[in-house]
Amino acid sequence: MKPAKPLLAFGALLAVAGTAVILNAVSATGTDAQAVPPYVKAAQILAYGKPERLTLRSQVALVLDEREGVVLYERATGTPRPIASLTKLMTALVTLESGVALDEAVTITVEDRDRLRGSHSRIAIGAMLSRGDLLRAALGASDNRAASALARAFPGGREAFIAAMNARAQALEMTGTRFADASGLAAGNVSTARDLLKLLDAARAQPLIHNFTTTSEFHVTDQATHRVIEFVNTNRLVRQERWEIALSKTGYTADAGNCLVMHVTVAGRPLSIVLLNSWGRASKYGDAQRIRDWLIDTEHRIPPVTAHANF
Repeated sequence: MKPAKPLLAFGALLAVAGTAVILNAVSATGTDAQAVPPYVKAAQILAYGKPERLTLRSQVALVLDEREGVVLYERATGTPRPIASLTKLMTALVTLESGVALDEAVTITVEDRDRLRGSHSRIAIGAMLSRGDLLRAALGASDNRAASALARAFPGGREAFIAAMNARAQALEMTGTRFADASGLAAGNVSTARDLLKLLDAARAQPLIHNFTTTSEFHVTDQATHRVIEFVNTNRLVRQERWEIALSKTGYTADAGNCLVMHVTVAGRPLSIVLLNSWGRASKYGDAQRIRDWLIDTEHRIPPVTAHANF
């Protein structure tokens, strides 16, 4: 992984610390109410935003205000359907929670080739990568071969890994969820938007999942040949400065359509967004932008007198 990411994170911490100092100084002058406007409550967004008028191209959509636990928008959130590579969030969660060594080398074999969808991988058969690099490739670049190798190299093999995925889903009370493989290629990987919120919440507790899903570009090293393999994050929004993304995952198969889940902050409001079966390759990004624009526009339209009233 490139060193710029931790430097940026450190810079962000310094910026936050500097902001805190400024706000404390403003507070001392008695004008802090102007420096830090009160939070616009979710009830006001619902009252003034009229979410039923929000037009999205995703068959399933869910927007949750994380601060208050209030659903701002939902459509078909309880219907189980294929989730494609969103599955890899559970693959990562099981891998990290199992305590297996991330620095252990795993050799890619013909067993890891995608025989269901014929998808391409930049990782060659015979390559040797650390388990941590496989996890990085599976999450950031949605590499199916990497996800397959993680399951195959798990103690007990693929069957044990898939059993662990389903057991973890059961523990999270994801009652509409079932996993059939580690990559999401199988149509048997199904979930609901409501269940995926629970998976997002559990994944958020893992700093590596945040790191690997929000790094825009990265590389891994084939330890067998010392070849550096370059990857680009499948979520193009992580390369746009206006998006403040804490965790994300994309997915696509013919069965699942285009999918996107994110933890994101919009205008200071922490959100969880789930979009499933979006029409068209770019429509999931269009829907995310429409949600962002709707929230910002709604806050601007709330009258100042009522914007911070107790709802």
